Order: sequence, then structure tokens, then C-alpha cells
Amino acid sequence: MQFRRAKKNISGVLLLDKPIGYSSNQALQQVKHLLQAAKAGHTGTLDPLATGLLPLCFGEATKFAHYLTDADKVYEATLKLGVTTNTGDAEGQVLSEQAVQVSAAEFSAVCLQFLGEISQIPPMYSALKHEGKALYEYARAGVEIARNARTVTIHEITVLAFDKHVASVRVKCSKGTYIRTLAEDIGATLGCGAHLIGLRRTATADYQIAQSMTLEDFVALSAEQQAAKLLPADSAVVYLPAITLDTDSAFYLNQGQAVWQSGPIPEGLIRLYNPQQVFLGLGERQPDGKIGPKRLIVQPAQA
Repeated sequence: MQFRRAKKNISGVLLLDKPIGYSSNQALQQVKHLLQAAKAGHTGTLDPLATGLLPLCFGEATKFAHYLTDADKVYEATLKLGVTTNTGDAEGQVLSEQAVQVSAAEFSAVCLQFLGEISQIPPMYSALKHEGKALYEYARAGVEIARNARTVTIHEITVLAFDKHVASVRVKCSKGTYIRTLAEDIGATLGCGAHLIGLRRTATADYQIAQSMTLEDFVALSAEQQAAKLLPADSAVVYLPAITLDTDSAFYLNQGQAVWQSGPIPEGLIRLYNPQQVFLGLGERQPDGKIGPKRLIVQPAQA
């Protein structure tokens, strides 16, 4: 008879440097298995071709995963000019090849045209769903599905390198931005076409790639060392203002009640802590001036 290992109610955020060739879910499932975690989720898909920062949330931290999914991201992308593919990246079939007569100055000038709010049509080779199926399933079957354009924001775009046929850029962008589509659109504007041959995510919200660790290094750690690599749940929302409640207010908030707080209360979401600086979750100022619970975590003593 086979016995399943008991799952652990482990909570926290692991900053993984996702290796090439892994889907985001494959990387998540491997780490989840190693930690024996009962609950887990990732925060924004990276294609198998892409590497870089993939925050993985476990236990109570999964309650804040969508704040990371919705956060700005930073990527370093490498473009191959003069060649287009059916997927927009190096995994696809070549559709066209064209001579490249573009200078570094011309490339930089075109990149700057994409600063600010831009319109993108999501690629067919994407995980977006249509009638319950991912678009890439239709694409592989040779079926084209009409997609609505989306508005995304390119906050910054910096040229890192350029040598005739290959260029590298750093892009800070809003959620929902397809870097493959950006590469194709840059190539189309240049008149020579382009596709993505490398992509690395270097930041998500306040998390930086320097804080992450590779899957190989994580696997090599002991169980205790692996658990110690998890960041606290509130690290996912550290950009929000914080308030420390008194003991009574913290108690009643944990019961799901709105509480009074002396002093000014910021607009929007607030990180809430008890006097011992234990993270309680997120709250929000109500019209009556109280702080109402918005997203609370289960404290260890209550679990």
C-alpha cells in the first residue's frame, strides 16, 4: 500500500529564478512537492522560453498573489531583426526573412515610439482562453481566433545592446504586456520584422532578480533550509501603507469586525499589524472612518 506524504500548512513567498524549458506551473509544482505545501500558486506566467523572476506563493501568502500578478514587471528582451515567426519567438516556424538596414539610432528612436500607453493584440500562441480552451490550442490546430486589442503601458524602454541583426532592451511595463508582441511591433515599425529570441524577467513589483534563487540551488538545500528561504506574506504588498493596531483593535479585526484607529488613515488598502508587528492582513478605510477587514490571514495560533 502506498501512502501519500502529509501536506504542510506552510506560508510565504519564494523568489525563484525560473529555468529555461520549464513552464511556470511545472516550476511551481516541483517546489510545492519539495516543500510538501498544501496550497500554492504562481504570480504571472513566464513562457518556457523565458527565464527569470517568478514569485511563488504558499499557504496564506496565496491570498496576496493577485497583487503581484497585477504589478508592474521588468524584462530584458533580445530581438532578432529581419526574421518573423508564427509564434513571435524562437520556438516558431519562420514566416519571412528580410534584409536589415537599421542603425542603432534608428532602432532606439523606434523603441521610444512605444513609450506610454499602447495597444496590443494578444498573440495566438498564448494561454488566453477562448470558450474554455487556450488560444495556443487553436493556433496549433491552424485556427485563427479574433482577439480584441488591449491597452497596456510601457513605462520605460532602454536599449542595452545593438549590432545590426540582434538587439537587447530593458522594458518596464504594466500587467498584461506581451513582450513577444512588442518585439514584433518594433520589427514591423522598422520595416524589417523581428521576433523574440531571449526573455528574462528581472523584477516584479518590489521584488528583484538578485533576491531570487535557481531551482537547482533550491533542490540542493535541506528541508529546513528550503523553508527558511520563504519570505513573509506581507513582502508581497510591502508597497502599501502600514498601520499598527492596538491589542483590542487587532483582536476584533481578526474576528472580522471593523475597528477604530486614532490618527490619519490612508486611502485605499492598508497593511495591518498588531503591537507585536505580526501581519494581520489588509484593511480599508470605511465611510464611517473605521478600518474594515479586506483580506486577513489565518494566524498560526488560529490555524
